[in-house]
Amino acid sequence: MMGGKSSTIAAGVCGALFVGYCIYFDRKRRSDPNFKNRLRERRRNQAVAKQGTGLSKLPDLKDAEAVQKFFLEEIQLGEELLAQGDYENGVEHLTNAIAVCGQPQQLLQVLQQTLPPP
Repeated sequence: MMGGKSSTIAAGVCGALFVGYCIYFDRKRRSDPNFKNRLRERRRNQAVAKQGTGLSKLPDLKDAEAVQKFFLEEIQLGEELLAQGDYENGVEHLTNAIAVCGQPQQLLQVLQQTLPPP
């Protein structure tokens, strides 16, 4: 019976300390005049970093020659990276190729047949 009471008191003290820390941190944050500027700058930097990856570098889909060039480059680069063991970047490049492919189902079937199983 005594152990239950002690743990209840300990949990209450920990909860009170946590709430106290939250209040302290919030007050410190609100009193900092540069907080919003730093937050905006950090979010802007994260957005710029995120833009540099993924599907943001796709070519103009109306230009068939650019799409074909991009497709072949991404397939080649993806296969090279997979052969080197860099699976994450290799799959990312193959995904970019699938995104611009006119017949993605057929491409996926070819990739399943040509690539080694995981």
